[in-house]
Amino acid sequence: MKPCLNNFFIKYQTMDKEKFIISHFKSKFIGDDCAVVGNLVYAKDLFCENSHFKRGWLSHKEIAYKSMIVNISDIIVMNALPKYALIGLSVPKNIKKDDINALYDGFNKACREFNIEIIGGDTISSDLLSISVTMIGELISKPTMRKNLKIGDILCFTGKLGSSLKSLQILQRLGKPNFKSRFFKPILRDKFFYKSSKFINAAMDISDGLSRDLERLADINGVNFKFIKKLSKFELRSGEEYEILFSVEKRKLNRVLNEAKKARIKVTPFAKVIKGRYKRYGKTEHF
Repeated sequence: MKPCLNNFFIKYQTMDKEKFIISHFKSKFIGDDCAVVGNLVYAKDLFCENSHFKRGWLSHKEIAYKSMIVNISDIIVMNALPKYALIGLSVPKNIKKDDINALYDGFNKACREFNIEIIGGDTISSDLLSISVTMIGELISKPTMRKNLKIGDILCFTGKLGSSLKSLQILQRLGKPNFKSRFFKPILRDKFFYKSSKFINAAMDISDGLSRDLERLADINGVNFKFIKKLSKFELRSGEEYEILFSVEKRKLNRVLNEAKKARIKVTPFAKVIKGRYKRYGKTEHF
């Protein structure tokens, strides 16, 4: 029996637990960055101490701000405007009043930037700081889904990838990172995406690393990718970047690149959608 048990535990440790958990819920709304219900989209993320951040690494204001931004990112890549948020807070018993005020400042900074209203939530006492955000958005037009890749599409990503992983590794070595890194303050590409969405077939934000998120796109569409540009391990593995991964028909690529030029952001075409089965390159680096 031991070999069988060992095989079971090996498979359990290496399985995609998130995918396994989601498989237990049967709903047509599950499987994208947001759930699209009528003209509204709903996003939900947890942001937890020692899983996504350490309080010695980010200030309380940065923690609260980032917890909002990661949800706003999901709303944007669905081609929707973020409108409302509900916040759940688990706060340590020994948290200081100034720290609570800093959390408030972080939440409100993000809300001011994207014109969002906080409409409710809940607060409990806990040993660690955790934030749960539910974000509600309104579609601008047709939603941009993950499941719309076409054979021959060109895959692109916005901005530069890798700084989040580099900062994480420096922090783990007790070094001093670049505090302009996306690890501390993600930069969202809302204006570019809203202008370009009519040319884009499929999209998602890069939260778990490009390689892992490519695997998600490949799985849901049943396709493979041929890389046309060599990418570094940091570009492939860096999680919590919140840049946009998207596909566009080759004949429309220049239109998207023109919109990127107007928005003064970098867009990198790096792969082509082909038939086959995708193999992930590199491990996940989502803190």
